[in-house]
Amino acid sequence: MAVRDVVLALLAKEPAHGYQLGARLRAALGPLGESLNAGQIYVTLARLEKAGLVSAERAPGLPDRPDRKTYALTPDGQRRVAEWVAEVSWPKPDLTEFHLKLVAAAAARLADPLALIDAQRRALLRRLRNAQLAALDEPDDSVSGLLLEGVVLRLEADLRWLEACERTWTRERADG
Repeated sequence: MAVRDVVLALLAKEPAHGYQLGARLRAALGPLGESLNAGQIYVTLARLEKAGLVSAERAPGLPDRPDRKTYALTPDGQRRVAEWVAEVSWPKPDLTEFHLKLVAAAAARLADPLALIDAQRRALLRRLRNAQLAALDEPDDSVSGLLLEGVVLRLEADLRWLEACERTWTRERADG
């Protein structure tokens, strides 16, 4: 998963400090987020700041807590988020990253999650058609035909998962 892009997208909604970003990620990932390394968020934020994609401002902490850095997107960071949201991640999908893209895009109103799902589906259907045509050109019981069969099965499974994403986000839209 490209943590860098996910963190940037989570900041598109509003500035936040590292702890808030980690909490948003854990909430978006559900049980899969329990193993999230909080230190990775802070390392990522430092790299993003060094790259000029985020800026940081110190906010005074509570009497018993240290000051916190609040991070916000720079114009370059905003451009990177827009590019990331528009990227089609197949043929090598990272399901977690795509899920987080949908969550972040909806939360910050960067894009319609259903439009992102549709773009992914179109790319997936193109790859599926190409793999099926290539499989038809292979002789029966060929070794490369076996690999192509695996590619077709994987693409079909990814397509079913996108259908599940579409059902969920359609319900989300209906629920407001």
